[in-house]
Amino acid sequence: MPANSWPENDPSNELDSLSSLLSDLSATEESEIDPEVGFLPSRFQGRRPKAALVLVLVWMGTIALHLVSWGAMFVLGLTAILGIHALRFLSAKPRRYPQVIEGSVPFVSVLVAAKNEEAVIGRLVKNLCSLSYPDEQYEVWVVDDNSSDRTPELLAQLAQENHQLKVLRRSEQATGGKSGALNQVLPLTKGEIIAVFDADAQVEPDFLQRVVPVFQKEQVGAVQMRKAIANATENFWTQGQMAEMAVDTYLQQQRIAIGGIGELRGNGQLVRRQALASCGGWNEETITDDLDLTIRLHLDKWDIECMFYPAVQEEGVTKAIALWHQRNRWAEGGYQRYLDYWDLILKNRMGTQKSWDLLIFLLIMYILPTAAAPDLLMAMIKHRLPILSPITTLSVAISVLGMFAGLKQINQNQQLSISTYFRFLVQTWRGTIYMFHWLIVMSSTTARMSIQPKRLKWVKTVHTGTED
Repeated sequence: MPANSWPENDPSNELDSLSSLLSDLSATEESEIDPEVGFLPSRFQGRRPKAALVLVLVWMGTIALHLVSWGAMFVLGLTAILGIHALRFLSAKPRRYPQVIEGSVPFVSVLVAAKNEEAVIGRLVKNLCSLSYPDEQYEVWVVDDNSSDRTPELLAQLAQENHQLKVLRRSEQATGGKSGALNQVLPLTKGEIIAVFDADAQVEPDFLQRVVPVFQKEQVGAVQMRKAIANATENFWTQGQMAEMAVDTYLQQQRIAIGGIGELRGNGQLVRRQALASCGGWNEETITDDLDLTIRLHLDKWDIECMFYPAVQEEGVTKAIALWHQRNRWAEGGYQRYLDYWDLILKNRMGTQKSWDLLIFLLIMYILPTAAAPDLLMAMIKHRLPILSPITTLSVAISVLGMFAGLKQINQNQQLSISTYFRFLVQTWRGTIYMFHWLIVMSSTTARMSIQPKRLKWVKTVHTGTED
């Protein structure tokens, strides 16, 4: 993906200088707001000391649980609370969404930020310019982020062949990553709904007809489509990613069903223009624009929905080292949002249910992996099991059940025979083994962020155009 925004005539007309997210902050804070993007650059400073403080607190707290007499009872009590939440979570009925667009058909702007994507850009453009949606009601914008391969030439040719395609070429000096590219093209678009895809994406022709009706609910600020792995059968890593996307979508579906938060995943996200403007556009001070935008939308009182169908196909990472770099970026960006917005989250700006959901997610995804090292160390010293074993066991159980349910839902049109269930069990077992890499990724990321300065470098995933 690409980089930052360049000067347009008047981007402030498209993005409010003071977002509603920051409306109740002090006058001193408001004076620091960047008028072109609508969020506070100062809010994203000091991540390293914040991360270091959290690391120290988690280590000290974990060691203390081993030393105090009531430590085990505290963990069991916390596990019981999370267990009750899990039962409510797993038994919730998913939301039902409208399937037909009522009234006028909204205009949609489809955006793609691309850099050196000659292997996939042609297939993508042909896919997006052949949607079963009224031609006059959507446009396709590809932002070429100063590509050095044949991407510019291919886009020029594709623009002549497809009247809906518009191309914006970024200068060499442009900065800001994918967020900068999207912020730059936004003032040139006219859609009520902004759809964002990666260059390797492939969608069904009718995806807009199936997703756009969800926006008829006024409080919906964004919708995330399920991500599916196009080359899922290639090797262990792509098979694991297929199962990972299944459990991720299922967990999001259930979180939303109980009033928790839905999250954006970058590729296959659709955002209401009004919602995007109200919270200040894409953040150029983060390495995961989708997760950051997720938090700001919820803080600004918008809802995010997540749909199993339709799905967006993308290439899975095929090598362990590439997967390691990608997942470290995801983990760092996910952790950054807690460090950046912790005060607004604790002020309950989202509402009780969403704040509670987000804090549980923080505990399971970041605190537990960070606490694993001191817990294991103290367990060896005390010659006993790790004290956090009950919570860890519950977390793994939820993941396993969610993965099986997600795989089943993805294949809902298949006849559910004994052999099919056995296949789901095999995929769940393989996916669960694969998912343990997150334990290393999360624990190493939280430790690294407390020592090293913040990283804003975006590492591009290489797309080859191969698929099953």
